[in-house]
Amino acid sequence: MDWVTCAHSVSCTGVAVPPAGHCLAHLSPDRLSEALGELRPGRLLDLRGTTVTGELLAQVMEAAGGRPGRARFDRARFTGDVRLPGVTFAGDVSLDEARFDRLASFFGARFEGNVSLAGARFARELSFHGVTVRGHVSLDRSLMSRDALFSQAVFGHGLSCERARFDGYAAFDGARLGGGAAFRGTRFGRTLSFRKVMGNAGFDAAHFAADAYLSATGRLSAARARADGLLDVVVARCGVDLRGVSVSGPTTLRLTDSQADLEGAVLRGPAVVTGTGSSTLTSLRRVDADDLALSGLDLSACRFAGLAHPSGVRVKDCVFALTPRGVRVSLRRPMVRWFSRRRALADERTMRADQGDPAATPAHLAALYAGLSEGDHATSADFASAAVEMRRLAGHRWWS
Repeated sequence: MDWVTCAHSVSCTGVAVPPAGHCLAHLSPDRLSEALGELRPGRLLDLRGTTVTGELLAQVMEAAGGRPGRARFDRARFTGDVRLPGVTFAGDVSLDEARFDRLASFFGARFEGNVSLAGARFARELSFHGVTVRGHVSLDRSLMSRDALFSQAVFGHGLSCERARFDGYAAFDGARLGGGAAFRGTRFGRTLSFRKVMGNAGFDAAHFAADAYLSATGRLSAARARADGLLDVVVARCGVDLRGVSVSGPTTLRLTDSQADLEGAVLRGPAVVTGTGSSTLTSLRRVDADDLALSGLDLSACRFAGLAHPSGVRVKDCVFALTPRGVRVSLRRPMVRWFSRRRALADERTMRADQGDPAATPAHLAALYAGLSEGDHATSADFASAAVEMRRLAGHRWWS
């Protein structure tokens, strides 16, 4: 600890108030009144390592006029309910490794600077509902043992919850993330509701132990995340990175004028990807999905090579690339061959351009074309024709 601790006992880590040498929790009533009388709105508030009861917290906030300046509560322990209605913190607030034994409600509070709760422990509910923070908020490595509410909160310069644990229900519905949110390596023990959130959000390598509902208006990433239950993603006018995601339950991905990447995803339950407007899917390479439905998507640049179960993919009302039309002359029979345009996978163009993709071979493409189930009759006919051509290129007779 980088502060002078309380002289009351060796076990007390509270910052000492000069000249008494005791923390606020261990000052005599007279000395406590003197110390509180020295507090002023906008001035530094230092309660590092102090055990703070509900009564003491109320006295401190009243003495500071409900507007403390820079506030330091590192390693403090709050034994009573924390309720801060109408309190405005004029400076940065530090609560690193603080302990909250009871309710921690910041509802109605306002923070003009940054807020750090890194390594904090919340034994009961945590509420940031409707809170406005002009700076950045950090909950890295924090533990929320019960429900955590961040709905309608405004984070001017973003939110960081890397390697945090949300053991209870977590809600961020309607939050505004001015600088984005980071949940890298975070574990959500119960349902996560992250709907109608404004801003970028990253859940890379996160673990959703229950159902997860995600939506954002900025870029959304859940690369290498693991979902033990349902994963429901809804985005508009942004990009979605779901590379390497593993989902045990149903998967629903709804895109509006957005772009998504599912390369390497493992989807154990039924999966549905739908698009409206100019929505595109860029990759299904190495996707392992027994039941995957695609509809309303632009697949003209989507890579399918390495798809584990082509017969489990159903395609409806999607756009594919088109092959060029023309004439080719060769020394092998037939010597002259006319080509009309047909729908094709982006992998075929890669193969013909000889870009060196080991998964984009004629044999692999023949299996893809033969296995994919296309609801449109014309596209089905094109895929059947493409399968015949790929088998010919793989070494079979051209008329087979």
